[in-house]
Amino acid sequence: MNVIEVNGLVKNYGDLKAVDNVSFGVEVGEIFGILGPNGAGKTTTLEMIEGLRQPDAGSVSIKGIQVWPDPGATKALIGVQLQTTALFDYLTVREMLALFGSFYRLRLTREKIDGLLDAVSLKDKQKSRVNELSGGQQQRLSISLALVNDPEVVFLDEPTTGLDPQARRRLWDVVREISSRGKTIVLTTHYMEEAEVLCGRVAIMDAGRVIEIDTPKDLIDGLGAEVKITFRSDRNLELAELKSATGASDISKADDGYVLHTSDVQGSIVGLFGHAQKSGSAIENLSVSGADLEDVFLHHTGKGLRD
Repeated sequence: MNVIEVNGLVKNYGDLKAVDNVSFGVEVGEIFGILGPNGAGKTTTLEMIEGLRQPDAGSVSIKGIQVWPDPGATKALIGVQLQTTALFDYLTVREMLALFGSFYRLRLTREKIDGLLDAVSLKDKQKSRVNELSGGQQQRLSISLALVNDPEVVFLDEPTTGLDPQARRRLWDVVREISSRGKTIVLTTHYMEEAEVLCGRVAIMDAGRVIEIDTPKDLIDGLGAEVKITFRSDRNLELAELKSATGASDISKADDGYVLHTSDVQGSIVGLFGHAQKSGSAIENLSVSGADLEDVFLHHTGKGLRD
């Protein structure tokens, strides 16, 4: 059952089609990701669903209620963490939560605020002023502010942008905790690992269009992509001989070594070390990696997520 239905969304800015006929549904209780590079139309799409930006065409409904032309009708159902949230530097964490609760005409009890703080692991920072928090702590606070009205759907727009790897992974735990409480989560990201780790399904966007929608696993499996083996050698290796020895479908020399593509990982590695032994060379820094969402994006668009 879909809690969100998006049909034919369009948003233009002059000659620029920021969002071009986007359609998808989000199931109750899932973590749904919108993945794409900066400028793909992710935030604009999210803002139209949230009721912050009116579409030029198309429709959006949340729990069967049309968002437009009256976006106020769905406000009580949703919580929103914007890409940039303006916080009051000199209010404490508890005061910020109480303030946001008042926007919904809610008088938050001490127990309710404690629960919100526990959800984002900020209980120990409850008396700290906002300007005393780290970037990751401020992001977690902004997510807790999106939960003050106990929404059924939570929107997270690039929640981990600008965070260091440790803070990013801690925020992933927060997203999982919110999901475990039965909330439906829609998040945008340009981090492929984030989408693979968190999302049940992913919509891949580029240039305002949705290219593919599926589970990360099925998107990757659908490529039928071969495994990539990278390694270095203390000697120059003849590519034709190496390809013959490993049974690779493709092999090339990179700046820092060699890249080999194969559908028979074990056979290729055995052949590689056999060839190295015969030629008297040493193999170093060998790594094996499968396809990922970056490869999916590259396959469909001809460019990487970071291009």
